[in-house]
Amino acid sequence: MYTQKEVAQNYVNIAQAKTSQKWYKMLVLAVFAGAFIALAGFTATVAGSAYDGIQSVLIKAAVFPVGLILVTLTASELFTGNCILLAPVLSKDVKITSMLKNLGIVYLGNLLGSVIIALLAVYCGAMNASIANATIQCASTKCNANFLEAFLRAIPCNILVCLAVWTSMSSKSASGKILAVYMPIFAFVVCGFEHSVANMYYLTAGLLASAKTGVAAAGLTVGKSLLYCLLPTTLGNIIGGMVFVALPLWLVHFKKERPIKQEKEIKDEN
Repeated sequence: MYTQKEVAQNYVNIAQAKTSQKWYKMLVLAVFAGAFIALAGFTATVAGSAYDGIQSVLIKAAVFPVGLILVTLTASELFTGNCILLAPVLSKDVKITSMLKNLGIVYLGNLLGSVIIALLAVYCGAMNASIANATIQCASTKCNANFLEAFLRAIPCNILVCLAVWTSMSSKSASGKILAVYMPIFAFVVCGFEHSVANMYYLTAGLLASAKTGVAAAGLTVGKSLLYCLLPTTLGNIIGGMVFVALPLWLVHFKKERPIKQEKEIKDEN
């Protein structure tokens, strides 16, 4: 394993590479990441659709980590994980404008990747009636959620996601990275926390499945999807990742300490 200090030093290089690459490379890697998370969401829905209650939740949680595992091992660009970029910004190793550019492009790329997989999932014939109904119901529930509750559930979600990303960088092996990612993601799914990129898929797939099957769901509209689900969960994910993970990491590992003045120098100044 790398020490936490070594992880921080390595992450500075990673952050500089992330924010300095060409915009189209950011976009392509972000589309990949959005697609990986969407594929994990679809797989989790398929796996859990035949079960109810805690059995369904546990099965979904056991399957869903494949999304972030693929993101980690392919070095793709995920909006939620990139909230850690605030740490090297605060240490002045990365410009804030570069971070904002990265987050904006990556968010759009994640959305595009999620929409592509949602279209394929709904129209490729892999959704039977049970899976389609589960997808529609999931999207409807998210659209009818309380704004504040959705926002608050998104905060611990991205605490866990960013910690999964951070701890995966401690390992020097692929297997170690997979193990580091797996349990935090398992935990956020079990707890019912909200992940904005996953919601890009769930909402799009729910809307498309409803249109295709003709099954109406209360409150499932594009407007409510954006206002009552995607907006609060995005804001909550930002707070969770930046305030509760990136900021403490900066204070502990990235902040450059001022050199301690020698006693003689202090006397001379006086």
